[in-house]
Amino acid sequence: MTGGRWLLRAASLGAALLVWQGLTSLDVNLWLRFEQFPTVGEVAGAFAERAGTGPFWQDLASSLRRIVTGFALAAVLGVAVGTAIARSRIAADVLGPLLEVLRPVPAIALVPVAILLFPSNEQGIVFITCTAAFFPVLVSTRHAVGALTPVWEEAVLTMGGGRARILFSVVLPGALPGIFGGLSVGIGVAWICVISAEMISGEYGVGYRTWQDYTVIDYPGVLVGMVTIGALGWLTSTAVERAGRRLTRWLPAREASGSAASAAATRTRTGRAPGRSPRAPLPATATATARGGANGPHHGAGTFPEQTREVTS
Repeated sequence: MTGGRWLLRAASLGAALLVWQGLTSLDVNLWLRFEQFPTVGEVAGAFAERAGTGPFWQDLASSLRRIVTGFALAAVLGVAVGTAIARSRIAADVLGPLLEVLRPVPAIALVPVAILLFPSNEQGIVFITCTAAFFPVLVSTRHAVGALTPVWEEAVLTMGGGRARILFSVVLPGALPGIFGGLSVGIGVAWICVISAEMISGEYGVGYRTWQDYTVIDYPGVLVGMVTIGALGWLTSTAVERAGRRLTRWLPAREASGSAASAAATRTRTGRAPGRSPRAPLPATATATARGGANGPHHGAGTFPEQTREVTS
């Protein structure tokens, strides 16, 4: 990313903070009431005070541990089940209806189920987090695997490859872009549900602490929790996206694809490659080919009169 883009992003955040500070410091009350909303300075002071205490970092570590554990389980299960449903008719018939019934149920609605099933709140929160991220990964994997062209699989079968070779050499690499799209969505949904679960049944965590600040009417503390949640979500989403780009480096770059498309369009419009003068001489190899090739008029490429007329014209 260029320096100009970083500067633009920093300017966008700075402008949002200036608007926030102006609305709260002037006690603006135009339908939206900002007179009781904490200012940027008050939130920054509360954040600096919290960051120097042990409970803040304990809550941070608890939320990160829950999100990493639940998201890792969801990634493994979502990719495995999604691939199985897309590749196996039996798996689609057995698992598909059950998962489609459970998919519309919000993960946060499973809090009573988690309390009844699991012996501790920690395990219940991880279960809710895993469930929230599981379905986006499942759906994206199913569609990505189902959209693969069968030509690649037939090529591996022709060369003697088995099912395992097809899975790890064709199916999973080919579906990686779609899988990471689901992972990017899943990590955001997981944060929403882990914070909600911590507010309802947690003992530690950023969500639990934010709700406690709300109950004692500590609005700067509530905003500190919100900012912390946003920063953690941004960091984890960025980590997932960078891992996706690193694992899909074999894909054509966007700039290269754009240049190739532009060159193809130019060639279609003008009938020649971009940058070539209409009367520029052909390369020596093309001239030799047009004249019949190095071995005479009846050998090699360019031996047919149609091709000779096309090149020399």
